[in-house]
Parts: sequence; C-alpha cells; structure tokens
Amino acid sequence: MATEGWAPVLAAIEAIGRGAYERVALDDLSETDGPLAEVADALRRAAADVAAREAGLRQSRHDAVHRLVVAAEYRDQRTLEHIERMSSYTALLARRMGLPERDVEMIREASAMHDVGKIGIPEHILLKPGQLDPEEWEVMRQHAEIGAVILRDTMSDLLIAGEQIARSHHERWDGSGYPEGLAGESIPLWGRICAIADVFDALTSERPYKRAYDAESAFATMAQGRGTHFDPRLLDLFFEAAGDVQRIRAHLPA
Repeated sequence: MATEGWAPVLAAIEAIGRGAYERVALDDLSETDGPLAEVADALRRAAADVAAREAGLRQSRHDAVHRLVVAAEYRDQRTLEHIERMSSYTALLARRMGLPERDVEMIREASAMHDVGKIGIPEHILLKPGQLDPEEWEVMRQHAEIGAVILRDTMSDLLIAGEQIARSHHERWDGSGYPEGLAGESIPLWGRICAIADVFDALTSERPYKRAYDAESAFATMAQGRGTHFDPRLLDLFFEAAGDVQRIRAHLPA
C-alpha cells in the first residue's frame, strides 16, 4: 500500500492512542476522495466519540470525589471553601512549573482530598475553637495517615495521586514534618505543591484562634520557611505568580 498522503492519518491515530483528541486535525483531507477521506472521516468520528465518553467519565469521577470530600468535611463547612481555593492554587503552581495540562487537572482534583482523613478525627478536637494541646495535636496529626489508608489500594490514577497528597502534604523540606519525616525531593511533588497552597490558604483565612493575614503578610511569613518548610524552587514560582494568587483569593474569598 502506498504511504504517500497518509502521514496525517497516522499522526491522528497516534494522537488518539495518547488521548490527545484535540490534536486530531484532519481537515486537510476533507476535500480528498477515496480511502484517505473515508479513513479521515472515521477517525474524526472516533475521536469525537471517545472524547465525549471520557468527558462523561471525568464528570462521574469528579462527582464521586466531591461527594467523598463533602462527607469528610461535613462537620466544618468552612473547609469546603478552603478546598476550592487550595485546588485553584495547586493548579496554578503546577501550570507555572510547565506540567502537562492533564497533570494540572489531576492535581486540581486530587488536592481536594488532602484532608479526607479528618473524617476519622473526633469532633471535639476537629472543631475546637482554640489552639490544640499537645495530646490533641497528636490525634489531629493522624489525619494524614488516615486519609492515605482511605485512598490506598486502588488502580485509579486520581486516587493514587490523592493518597500521595493526603499522606505527604504535611511533610517539610528539611525533614521535620509528618507523618514520615521525609525531606527534600523524597517528598512527592504533589505533596510539595499542596503544602504551599495549604499553608497560604490557612494563613489568609480567619479562624476562631487567629486573624486572617493579608496576602503580603502571608507571603512574608512563608518566605521564612523557604528551604525549611517549603521546596525553595516551588515557593519562588508561587511568589512569582502572586498576582494570579491574589485574583483567585479575591474570586473565592475566605
């Protein structure tokens, strides 16, 4: 079989195989006759059909994750707004890193599950209107491992990412975090990104035991943790995106 003219078709097949449906561009073949035009039309229909099915699956997945998060956060409705802001910050930072858009959307969704383990924390500790004492704090810290247990043993890429985030978003760059005391790049990237987003939103949100910081004060406080609490490269990227961060915060006020 002659291969002349088939390069766009072969590229479209490869794009469909990778899930890059938006790259199935066969318009150049629309005016041709014979087998090429027929194959091009079939590929267009296949790409559109698979993309529609994937969109439905993504929506179902999103709905399931949202219900899980709502169940975990049901006792403290303030945290639902926290999750929406944090997810936006994580996606912004992932995009600033130059990660593929699929990874950006993955962390946006998976980061919503970062505190799902709080479903296992007693209400008198979770909703205490003040600072926790050392014993209560030890119980609260268990939410990271509880969340990882809830999300583990799955074949879902989204839940695998959620498990990593739940377990690692309280680790610190210098190894002083919890639950495993990981340091540096041994902390999963998703966890390092979420640590920055989580702390920024915590600082800029009002709680019964503290006032909300303005964005500039929060940035200044976080700068003190550069290279100790936070991955320095990621923190610098977050600071460089300060304008976008503040626009997210203004759109989703605490």
